[in-house]
Amino acid sequence: MWANREAEDGGNGHSIPPRTDRFTSLFSRDLDSRASMGEAKDNEVYEEDLVDYEEEVENVIDGAPTNGSSDVVKKGYVGIHSSGFRDFLLKPELLRAIQDCGFEHPSEGKIYFCSCANYALYYHISLGCIGTKLQHECIPQAILGMDVICQAKSGMGKTAVFVLSTLQQIDPVAGQVAALVLCHTRELAYQICHEFERFSKYLPELRVAVFYGGVHIKNHKDLLKNECPHIVVGTPGRILALARDKDLPLKNVRHFILDECDKMLESLDMRRDVQEIFKMTPHDKQVMMFSATLSKEIRPVCKRFMQDPMEIYVDDEAKLTLHGLVQHYIKLSEAEKNRKLNDLLDALDFNQVVIFVKSVSRAAELNKLLCECNFPSICIHSGMTQEERSVIY
Repeated sequence: MWANREAEDGGNGHSIPPRTDRFTSLFSRDLDSRASMGEAKDNEVYEEDLVDYEEEVENVIDGAPTNGSSDVVKKGYVGIHSSGFRDFLLKPELLRAIQDCGFEHPSEGKIYFCSCANYALYYHISLGCIGTKLQHECIPQAILGMDVICQAKSGMGKTAVFVLSTLQQIDPVAGQVAALVLCHTRELAYQICHEFERFSKYLPELRVAVFYGGVHIKNHKDLLKNECPHIVVGTPGRILALARDKDLPLKNVRHFILDECDKMLESLDMRRDVQEIFKMTPHDKQVMMFSATLSKEIRPVCKRFMQDPMEIYVDDEAKLTLHGLVQHYIKLSEAEKNRKLNDLLDALDFNQVVIFVKSVSRAAELNKLLCECNFPSICIHSGMTQEERSVIY
């Protein structure tokens, strides 16, 4: 399986069974990431503190206040001991769901990676990294309602932070949306919705729904007329359209969450949508923002949506890849890439491979080439309709 890595397409990790000895000897290294986080707050945000979106993007970023950095917490990868999620005093229903997923205690995992010029081949063993150090630091404060800005690499359990902390705090009320989660791609929205459903399996009264473009808006409006979800996940464009038409009530939202926040706030059009949605929600709410990459320029923009947030920057900009990840690259000319890719696929033992390329046309051509070389593959890119992408994905 391989994918075109564009803004429209989300690129998350895929998990497979353990590698054979030959592959393991080449690429494996143990990953031990256990984590923690800390502190709480009450939440009140004012419209006048938000970014003026009529300005140029550059002016918005340059003119944004820094808010000081005394509260910034920079975390490394020092191992800690933990007895598990029971320390967080979570609801029994959440603990039961966590245990069903095999995540009762912090666990270890391995990850494998190989890259070849513009092609990136990822080999993964299931990380099972819920219970990481990041989560032990962040969840106790998030469940107390504190605003959070968190930048940490993929695989460190950021999604579990806002999913578990939100589910812990929500007391479902019929007809009221209590939590709103925004993300920049349809696939990511679907994944987040699945995580909420997975951990709320023993909370039968809780309803979760996902809304994104590419699906006829009438379908979403009909769904909302029949039953109002307590947790809404979606992309900014579709959420804004539903809210403007009064089909999606946001006046009771208590938790406002942005996943991959930099992707939404760095894009002027998407940022305007986010701000308009934000203004439709109450002042008194918790705001949490997460990203794998969060530049110093965009951090002040994030903080304009919050008040006195807890800031977590894991290793900051020192490392752009997950700790323990072994990477390899091969420097090749354009004409050599396809042959080398073919050789690698012949030599390596794998169950699943994800290849990222830089354009739709390149994705289509490489997919055709792989099929001709007897490597069964599928292609997904932003040029496809939502129905096509959903069937493949």
